[in-house]
Amino acid sequence: MIDQMKQDYPVRAVCEALDCPPSTYYYRSQAASDDDLITAIEDVLMRRPFYGYRRVIKQLQRQGWPVGETRVRRVLKVMGHTVKVGRVRVRTTDSSYPHWRYPNLLKRLKPKYPNHVWVADITYLRLGWRFIYLAVILDGFSRKVVGWALDKTLATRLPLSALHQAIAGRQPLPGVVHHSDRGIQYASGAYVQLLRQHQMIPSMSRPANPYDNASCESFLKTLKREEIYANTYRDLEHLRMNMAAFIDQYYNRIRLHSALGYRPPEEFEQAMTSGITPGAAALQFFRPTEGFSSEERSEEAERETRKTPVC
Repeated sequence: MIDQMKQDYPVRAVCEALDCPPSTYYYRSQAASDDDLITAIEDVLMRRPFYGYRRVIKQLQRQGWPVGETRVRRVLKVMGHTVKVGRVRVRTTDSSYPHWRYPNLLKRLKPKYPNHVWVADITYLRLGWRFIYLAVILDGFSRKVVGWALDKTLATRLPLSALHQAIAGRQPLPGVVHHSDRGIQYASGAYVQLLRQHQMIPSMSRPANPYDNASCESFLKTLKREEIYANTYRDLEHLRMNMAAFIDQYYNRIRLHSALGYRPPEEFEQAMTSGITPGAAALQFFRPTEGFSSEERSEEAERETRKTPVC
């Protein structure tokens, strides 16, 4: 009957007779059908409360909802949904040491397949009255977290544990480019020795230039906003258990990543690696000068003159 009425009284003709725009009719019709959409959005936000509207749209579309940005943003506004912002990050990098500083290889290198480039970083997490430190390693191609470790100290054993986990889980071919900041942990003899043992190529960001670590920084921001700041933890083991669930079960397998076309890292890897055969990069361990600034080359030359030991 409704279809017959639309044929007899077209929407545009009725709206012109009532002196109102046709959008009024469609807006009201759409609003009447928003109840099911609100339920679907609530279901998404219940499991992922820190999703912004873009990820909500992509998640709904993956579930078969034919929705666009305008409608979802309108419904989210009606629902009063807002996203919490993160907190200020404390500096955890100490680059005042005599060890060798490696050039930034990512200036001329774009990850092309899994285990081509690994990106590492360290951050702090507050647990009660003290700090706990987290070291992570991401695959630069898929943004997947391939290694992580928690500890009460910033000593080299922290990133070493994350690196051991990444190597054991990924079994990479020789030639992986390992990129980090200039923190003393990544330049230490023990860390560089493990890289050499597995034929990895070290790379470091320039001072005060964290842009090549952007994927790691983005992950740490997401981790703190969606997990750390949203929960409280009884002790280190409780924190470790929640960290494992967030990284291994949620971030790597479920959370939609905007840089990956709104796909989870594991799904992106599986989709993009079909037919790709990763090749080992040309592997060289030497005292690099290419990629250094003139100031850095002068510094290294002076160090050589003083015969400073290189780790």
